[in-house]
Amino acid sequence: MSMRRWLAGAGVVALVVSTGACGDATPDAAATPEATGTPAASATSAAPTPTEASPSPTSANPPVLSGDRQVTITRVDAVESGLSLTDERLAEVDGDEGRQLFVATPVEGQTFLIKSYRGAGGGPGTGEPVCWQVQNPGNSQPLVVQGAECQESEQRQLFTIAPNPENAETYLISNNSAYLRNTRNNGLIMEELGDAAPFDSFRFNDNGAAPSS
Repeated sequence: MSMRRWLAGAGVVALVVSTGACGDATPDAAATPEATGTPAASATSAAPTPTEASPSPTSANPPVLSGDRQVTITRVDAVESGLSLTDERLAEVDGDEGRQLFVATPVEGQTFLIKSYRGAGGGPGTGEPVCWQVQNPGNSQPLVVQGAECQESEQRQLFTIAPNPENAETYLISNNSAYLRNTRNNGLIMEELGDAAPFDSFRFNDNGAAPSS
């Protein structure tokens, strides 16, 4: 028996060419957030609130000129005598007559009423005060100081009490440019000095709390 070899070589090679469809991969556009420009907050400094101008400090009156203390008054060059408001006029005395206790009551700035009280030797109790007042006696006589009912509206009662430029612990006393001074023939008078320097200055000596009346 002949063997036939049938060489059946049917090799069908199915070459399947797989064509991969290569599509361009378009990447998704990255969603870039819209750049929102936030305007820089401008530094707005609050406008300064205008403050009320503070009054310039003023020098307070010393205690003897506060109206709360009573004083005796002596002329710097006097020897063992002090001022007293007698029934007639302001004079220098070395006894206990008249009103020798005084209260400088502020009116405005260096302007004062000078109230006069009786001391222990000048009558019972202090009584109601009377105020210094410039008087013109007439007959070409110099101006003097007498007692009168206290009235702040009376210009002749408004005395300027200012520190002596040569000695701050003593004071010059004047009224309407006339200064209190001592004279040999007329005692204490008020005199206009013009350009001349004041002749007399005075010490205010603390004598305790002022009377309440």
